[in-house]
Amino acid sequence: MNGWRQWDFLFLVLFIFMLEVRFLNPSISYAEKFMDHAFLASIINNPVVPPADPWYFGGDLNMYYYMGHWMMGVLGVITGIKSTIAFNLILPTVFANTGIALYATGKLLLKRCQWLPVITLFLVNPAFIWYALNLKGLNAVMWDSTRTIENAITEYPLFSMLWGDPHAHVISFFNQALLIFILVYAYVKWDVTSESWRRILLLAGALSLGTMPLINTWDVLLYAPATLVFAGLLWYKSWNKDHDSSGAWRVFVLIPPISVLIYLPYYLMLNSSGIDGIGFVHTPTELVAFLLVYGIFLFIFYAECLKDLKKRPYLLLILVPFILTGYAGAGLVLLPVVCLLLRRTLLPEEILSITGLLIIMLTETIYLIDNMGDVYYRMNTVFKFSLVAWFFMGTGAAVFAGRWLSKRAGEKHPDEPKSLEMKRKRSAILLIALVIAFSIPLMLPDLNLGYGGKTLDGMAWLEKIHPYDYDAISYLRANTAELDSPVILEAEGGDYQYYSRVSSMTGIPAVIGQPFHEQMWRGYESDVGYRMQDVRLIYESPDDFDRLTDKYNITHIYLGEFEYKRYDVSLPAEKLEVYYENDGVTIYSV
Repeated sequence: MNGWRQWDFLFLVLFIFMLEVRFLNPSISYAEKFMDHAFLASIINNPVVPPADPWYFGGDLNMYYYMGHWMMGVLGVITGIKSTIAFNLILPTVFANTGIALYATGKLLLKRCQWLPVITLFLVNPAFIWYALNLKGLNAVMWDSTRTIENAITEYPLFSMLWGDPHAHVISFFNQALLIFILVYAYVKWDVTSESWRRILLLAGALSLGTMPLINTWDVLLYAPATLVFAGLLWYKSWNKDHDSSGAWRVFVLIPPISVLIYLPYYLMLNSSGIDGIGFVHTPTELVAFLLVYGIFLFIFYAECLKDLKKRPYLLLILVPFILTGYAGAGLVLLPVVCLLLRRTLLPEEILSITGLLIIMLTETIYLIDNMGDVYYRMNTVFKFSLVAWFFMGTGAAVFAGRWLSKRAGEKHPDEPKSLEMKRKRSAILLIALVIAFSIPLMLPDLNLGYGGKTLDGMAWLEKIHPYDYDAISYLRANTAELDSPVILEAEGGDYQYYSRVSSMTGIPAVIGQPFHEQMWRGYESDVGYRMQDVRLIYESPDDFDRLTDKYNITHIYLGEFEYKRYDVSLPAEKLEVYYENDGVTIYSV
C-alpha cells in the first residue's frame, strides 16, 4: 500500500479494533464512566462554554479540564449521535488518532519497521506478564499490574483503553502523540522545510500545546518544558550550522505565547482548585516494583547504552548513592540518561528517551501536593506523569529497536530489492496479524463486569438490571430536550455507586451528584455538604419543600428504588404533578 492508503488503512484497523472492544464491553456503569458520560451528555444537551456541571446545579465545568469531552461532544452534536452511543465512539477515535501520530513519528525516523512506535499503544508492563504467568484472571492481571507501586497508579495506554473510561487523561493520548511528532518533525526537518511550512509547524505546535491544559492539565506541566527543550536544541543546532539563518529561534520564542493566546478565554474561565505545592517523596518505590513497571523500557535503554558503559564503566558509580539512600529506581533511570547525554549526538530518539527517563526520575523524587491525603500523597503524580513518560520512552525505545532491526536486515540483505514473492509473504503475514488482532477481543474474558455487551449503547445494560430506571431515564432523555433549564432531584449516595444515575445518564443537572468528586474540584469551602443535607430535607421534610425546591430551581423530582433506600420519603403530593410513572419509578414535575 502506498500514499494515503497506508494511513487510512492503519486508522481503520485501529478504530475497528477498539470499536470491537467497546461493542463487547459498552456499559456506562463502573469506575469513572458515570462522570465521563455526564460531562458528554451535558455538552451535547447544551454546547455552551463553559458547559453546565451535571452534578452541581448552577455550577459550570470550569473547575475541571473538559476540552476533550467538549471535542467529542461536539462531534456527537454534528453527527446527531446520542450521547450513550457517542460515549463508546470516543475511545476508538482516540486510539486510532494516537496510532496515526505514532506511526508518523516512525515514518519520520525509521527506514524500516516504521510501525514500531504504534506498539506503544499495545505494550504492557512486566507486572502484567508476571501476574499472567501466575495464572491470575485477566481482570485481576490488568488491575494488579496498574497498582504495582504501593499507594499509586501506574496505568499504561492499553489498560486505559480496555478499562473503558474516556477520562481526560485518556482522551489526551492523541494530542500527546501529535505534539511529540510535531516537535520531532521540527527538530529533524526545520532546515529543509519551506518558510510556509515552518509557519504551519509553529501554529500546529502552539495549537497542540495550548490544548493540553484544557484536555488534561497535568500534561502541560511536562510538555511545556519538553517543548522548550526540543526548541532550544533545534535553535542550538541551527546556530552552530549557519547562525540560525532559518529562524529556528521562533520555535523557542513563539510557540509558548501563541499557545496561550489561542486559548486565553478558556484559561481565564478555568477555576480549578489547583496544586498546593511540591513535596519530596519519602517512600520511594521498591526496586522490584519499579522494574515490574518500567523494566521493558529500561531493558531497551540499557541494551542501547551497553557500549557506552563498556567504554566508561566508572559511570556505574552513579548508582551507589541512590542505592544507599533507597532511591534505586531514580538511579537506574539516571544512568542511561547520562550515557546518552555523553554521546553529544542529540539524536531525536535520544532526546525522547532522556525526556521520558527524567520524568520517571521526577516521580521518584518529588510530587505535586493535592488533596489525596497522606497515604495516597503521590498517587496522582505517579499516575499522570508516568503515562506521559510512557509515550516519550515508548517512542524513543521503538526507534532504537527499529534501528537495530534495520541494521540487522541491512547486513543480511544489503541493497536487496523487494521481490514479488517477498511482497506476497508480507501481505500474508499482515493478513494473519489482522485476523489475530480482530480475534483478540472475542477471546478476552468479560471486561464489562457482567453488565452485558454486543451493543454500542452504553445505557442498554440498565434495561436488564434496572428496567424501571431504564424506562424512566429514557423518557427523560426523549422529552426534556425542549425544556428550559431542567433540574433533577435524585438521591445522593456517595461516589462510585449507582446513585446519581439520572444526572449521569441524561446530563440534566442535579442538586448534587457524586460529592467527593465535587469536593475535589471545588475545594473544601464549597457547599457540597449543605447540598447533601438539602436533598435529604426535600425528600423527607414537607416543611422545607417549597424553600429548597425554589432555592435550586428544581423542575423534576425522581422517586425510585434507590430514593426509597436512601431516605424516609415524605413528599407533599398535593404540590406535585406526575410527569412520568411506571411500576418502579415516579417522576414528579414541580
